[in-house]
Amino acid sequence: MAMDTSLESPAPVRQVANAIAGWIDRLGAVWVEGQVAQVTRRPGMATVFMTLRDPVADLSITVTCSRVLFDGLTPPLVEGASVVCHAKPSFYANRGSLSLYARDIRTVGLGELLARLERRRQLLAAEGLFEQRLKRPLPFLPRTVGLVTAPRSAAERDVVDNARRRWPSVRFTTAYAAMQGPRSAAEVLEGLDRLERDPEVDVVVVARGGGSVEDLLPFSDEALLRAVHRMRTPVVSAIGHEQDSPLLDLVADVRASTPTDAARLVVPDHAEEQARVRGARDRLRDLVVGRVEREQAGLDALRARPAMADPRTLLDRRAEEVDALRERTRRCLRHQLDRAGDDLGHQLARARALSPLATLRRGYAVLQDADGHVVTTLDAVAPGAAVHVRVADGRVAATVTGTEALPTDPPAAPATTQEAPRG
Repeated sequence: MAMDTSLESPAPVRQVANAIAGWIDRLGAVWVEGQVAQVTRRPGMATVFMTLRDPVADLSITVTCSRVLFDGLTPPLVEGASVVCHAKPSFYANRGSLSLYARDIRTVGLGELLARLERRRQLLAAEGLFEQRLKRPLPFLPRTVGLVTAPRSAAERDVVDNARRRWPSVRFTTAYAAMQGPRSAAEVLEGLDRLERDPEVDVVVVARGGGSVEDLLPFSDEALLRAVHRMRTPVVSAIGHEQDSPLLDLVADVRASTPTDAARLVVPDHAEEQARVRGARDRLRDLVVGRVEREQAGLDALRARPAMADPRTLLDRRAEEVDALRERTRRCLRHQLDRAGDDLGHQLARARALSPLATLRRGYAVLQDADGHVVTTLDAVAPGAAVHVRVADGRVAATVTGTEALPTDPPAAPATTQEAPRG
């Protein structure tokens, strides 16, 4: 029920605090699940104080219980344990603090814990956090390897020593974090965030030694898994041994069976790479030598041909062909000239035979009147007229003293045809 307050009539702090306490008291007892982050047992007090942390969100609440209840728990309750409490919320108005008074505390057994992890795995798998297409490839030779591990741990030595044994010049940037306990997931998250912001870090390794399922619980923390899913830098999970399988192995880009295996995955082996370079160089040399030998053999085959052995042979052969062609050309031209000469003689003889001068040379003459017109009939001249007689070698001037008509040949009778008798 809302309080009736206003600017002119405000409620005092005690009234608000008591109202909050009343509302919370009406909530009743609830079952709460969480992880024990801190346990405080003060000497002489019958109450045990604990801090219960949410497994996903960064939230915690104070839980109190009786010493009798706490000491009677089997197995004994330790920090980092997952528990389910039946508790009554209480608001202490004097201090303005909220706490839970536990009436029953039950530790989560291994079977139930594994069932909860399986449900979380199925939920995250349905969201697509474990899909293979999201896995990023590791760089061949990273500039800097980011490492999240516990300080001075065996996992750190395994990763660093084996990586430097494989590639001596590899550089590491280490973000130390608690790898076990209630603060482990939060500190690992902080380390991953710091390495993600470092532009020199090309790959991040999260390394821890083996342990029980409870010890590895921080690496199945939902907030941690979602943070790894959002990272742009490839992540290698090197948690525990081969048989250990926290959910971080599923969301990471690469799973290493051990920290030593992680060192093998993130950097190449210097000796192996040198051997590969030598092998590639030898194969390249063999290819070049083989190519040169094939080309030399082809060149030798070309040089062994007669045309290449003595190039003058081709020239001599072509010179003979040129001489033969020239002789054929000369004969053809001479033959054509002879035929042209014969044709010219025939044409010249015909032209001479048709020439008037040739006619005159055979004894004929041409009679012309005084004006130079050729006289062809007696009517063209009269007695006493001056005429010229053209002979083969000159002209004779004469005077007509008389004319005499000569009979002409009668015209040829027309041909007659007879019809053949019918019948």
